[in-house]
Amino acid sequence: MPIAQIYLMEGRTEDQKRAVIESVTEALAGAVGAPRENVRVLIHDVPKENWGIAGTPAKALGR
Repeated sequence: MPIAQIYLMEGRTEDQKRAVIESVTEALAGAVGAPRENVRVLIHDVPKENWGIAGTPAKALGR
C-alpha cells in the first residue's frame, strides 16, 4: 500500500487539497502499478510560524 505524506504551508482551500489528493493518487497508482484503492495520501498543514525559508519563519516574511 503506497502512502504519500505531503507537507503544505497552511492556507490551502479544501478544493486545493482535494486536487492534490487526486493528482498524487493518480501519480502513485501509475508509477508503482498499485490499485487506486490502495493508495493513501496524508496532508500535513504546517503553521506558517513553523515553516522556515532561508532561516526565517514564513509568517515573518508575510507568506
